[in-house]
Amino acid sequence: MAKNTTIFTLLQNFISQEELDGILAEFQFEDTARKCNVATLLDYLVGAATFEWKSMRHAADVAPAHGLKSVDYSTLSKRLGELNYLIVKRIFELIVGRLNRAARRSLKLKKELLAIDSTTITVGKTRLPWALYHGNRSGIKLHVSFTNETGMPLQIVETTGLKHDGPIGVQLEDKRFILVADRAYFSIDKVDRYAKTQQDFVIRLKENIQLNRKKSLQRAAVEGSNIVADFTCTLGTAQKQTEKRHRIVEFTDYEGAIVRVVTNLRDVSAEEIAGMYKERWAIESFFRWIKQNLNVPVLFGTTKNAVFSQLFAALIAYVLLKFLHSRIQLKSDVDSLSFAGFTRLFLWHALPVKWRTYVEEILSSARMIYQKSVT
Repeated sequence: MAKNTTIFTLLQNFISQEELDGILAEFQFEDTARKCNVATLLDYLVGAATFEWKSMRHAADVAPAHGLKSVDYSTLSKRLGELNYLIVKRIFELIVGRLNRAARRSLKLKKELLAIDSTTITVGKTRLPWALYHGNRSGIKLHVSFTNETGMPLQIVETTGLKHDGPIGVQLEDKRFILVADRAYFSIDKVDRYAKTQQDFVIRLKENIQLNRKKSLQRAAVEGSNIVADFTCTLGTAQKQTEKRHRIVEFTDYEGAIVRVVTNLRDVSAEEIAGMYKERWAIESFFRWIKQNLNVPVLFGTTKNAVFSQLFAALIAYVLLKFLHSRIQLKSDVDSLSFAGFTRLFLWHALPVKWRTYVEEILSSARMIYQKSVT
């Protein structure tokens, strides 16, 4: 792999200058800066995420060694505070939408799982006074829909930490997928609505939900199954109860605790339903990975623009690297590499020869890949 094949050239291969100009025009943003335009600032933010630079001063010191234009840290900080973070979010949405479509097409996926959850990033109260959370902490939250099979987020809604998951989760619904979510996303009205609108779902029940008029479903005995019960019922109290009967599957987790999920899926086994819910671990792993590897907890600025621009730039870095890793991992003639291992070797130009070859092939055909993805 050539020395100039970096995270920065990877970014340039998946979004053109013309597309970036179009996004800036969409937000009526005049990019008049000569030394630190939006493309340069985005490179710095992506570099800060992947190389875990500790501050804007640190970024300004080391970025030129990675091939970036030299920019004073005060200029970077000023531009970061000025740039509307929705521009960076729009860039993320363009790239992630393109890569998800390309990945799903290559995997020939039918209806897949869409895990929905949120993660909160907290800092000291004085750091983000516009995002007060609990006690002496401020916090911001990313609400994410995550496609398990591609290993990438599909949509993200950013809020302050006190926003409740359930109402925000409505913005992440997508009838192309089977929604899989924890109990924070359950409500009586929601499961009835899903049944009416044919939004497939598997959602964990809250502990205090009352189950009425149970009717067991017939099921074949499965040796070693962890299923405790499989039945239909209405949910809630006389004052607030579902209009429709819903399927409930109860099963034991790895610690032996009983988990109850509600679903509108009728043509799959209880074991499959339990398996779908267990696949929620993928989004938890995603949250843990970005916090540990993309410098997410280290916020460079204090304004909403600075904070969310940094976070969406980090997510751009993630989806680009994840797409490369997933595509090459499918090849039969490459040695297996974990995502963390691939990322580390890619950033330091130390990938095995076969992996390097496939990276070059993907980058050389990147424009064709995303052009096909939008047709």
